[in-house]
Amino acid sequence: MNKSESGSIKQKLVPKTHDLGAFEVRRAVPQARARSIGPWVFFDHFGPAELGPGKGMNVRPHPHIGIATVTYLFEGRIHHRDSVGSDQGIEPGAVNLMVCGSGMVHSERTYPEDFDGTYRMHGLQLWHALPDEEEERAASFHHYPADSIPETTLNGGATVRLMIGEAFGLSSPVRRFSDIIYYEVALPGGASITLPAQTEQGLYCVDGEVAIDDERSERFVMSVLSSGDHVVTADTDARFAIVGGTSVGERHIRWNFVASDMDKIRHASERWQAGDFPTIPGDSAEFIPLPERLLF
Repeated sequence: MNKSESGSIKQKLVPKTHDLGAFEVRRAVPQARARSIGPWVFFDHFGPAELGPGKGMNVRPHPHIGIATVTYLFEGRIHHRDSVGSDQGIEPGAVNLMVCGSGMVHSERTYPEDFDGTYRMHGLQLWHALPDEEEERAASFHHYPADSIPETTLNGGATVRLMIGEAFGLSSPVRRFSDIIYYEVALPGGASITLPAQTEQGLYCVDGEVAIDDERSERFVMSVLSSGDHVVTADTDARFAIVGGTSVGERHIRWNFVASDMDKIRHASERWQAGDFPTIPGDSAEFIPLPERLLF
C-alpha cells in the first residue's frame, strides 16, 4: 500500500493476489490499513482468464453473516445455489445480490457442460456490510438481469452502468440498505468524466489506467479518493469500477463472517461447526470446514 503525499488520491491499495489454479483472484479490500471503503468491506477481482477443458470454479457450500454479496461478471458464467433455495446462473452484465443477514449458505460452481471446452472467466465479487439494524435480517436472494441494470452514455463518450445506488441521473433497481454506490465506467481514450462526490469512494481500474485529476491510477489498483468531485481522464480506452458510500461503522471480519460484535462471529462459528446452518437444496454433500483459527 502506498499513500499519495497530497491531492486526489488518499491511498493506493495494491491487491493481494491468490492463485486458485484455474485463475487468479486479486483482493483489494480489506487490507491492514483500509478495512473498508464506505460500507464495502470486501473487493475481489478474478480473471481475466481463459479456462481449458476440466478447469473452472468449484466453491463448495460455505456460510456468511452480516453482509450482502454482489457478484458481477464481465465474461463467463457461474452457477449460484443457496440455502433459501435459489438456483441461478449469473452471466455478464447481470447482478446477483445475496443478503446474508443472520445466516446463509451458498456455493459457486462452473456448469458441468462448461468443463468440456474452453471459456473465459472475468468478474468482481464484493461484500457490503449491513447496518446494525439489518445485521440479523432474514436471508434473501435477488437476481437482476443485465437488461434491468441502468446504463447511460454521457457527452464525451463515457458509458456508465449503475449497479447500486443513484448517480448520473440513474437509479438502480438493486436493493440497498444504506447510503451506497457501485458503478462501472467504460472510458474511451481521450475522454473524461466527472465523478460526483461521495462520503467515501474508491476507483479500481479493471482495464487500462486513468488520471484522477492530475494523479495516475494504474490497472489492478484501488485508489481511495479524497473528498469532493474528481475529473477522471483516459489516454487510451479504460474501464473502472467505483465503490463507496457512508460507512455503517466498525466491522469485525473473520473468514466469511462479518459483524459489528465479535460475539456474533463466535456464535456463527459454533453454528457452522455444529452443522446448525441451513443447507443448500441439491448441493449439501460437501462443504468448506471452519478454519482452525475460528475454533474459539
